[in-house]
Amino acid sequence: QVQLVESGGGLVQAGGSLRLSCAASGRTFSSYTMGWFRQVPGKEREFVAAITRGGGNTYYADSVKGRFTISRDNAKNTIFLQANSLKPEDTAVYYCAADFEPMGVSRRFERVSSSSYYDYWGQGTQVTVSS
Repeated sequence: QVQLVESGGGLVQAGGSLRLSCAASGRTFSSYTMGWFRQVPGKEREFVAAITRGGGNTYYADSVKGRFTISRDNAKNTIFLQANSLKPEDTAVYYCAADFEPMGVSRRFERVSSSSYYDYWGQGTQVTVSS
């Protein structure tokens, strides 16, 4: 069982930055691919970024590539999403999620970007970008 708690959301002007954090419980945190998704009311949950268990591979949605950076600190059971050059269209509730990743199994973009493969989810943190 993994419990996830996001923090770091808030209100920021367009062009500004935020750093989201997701703290995980459990001693097996380093066994999980971790992802960030976002959702606005009335729309489906959207993939933002993901990072494999060891941090060696990262994946991004085209809409955030070059502006957002995902990272993890396995010693602190935490992942981060550094969001720069924020735009009003980045406004959403941001969720972190965990997908168990067996050792020696490589992850493809199609898998890490699909919310259906993630077993655990946080409660979300609101990000609002004003124009």
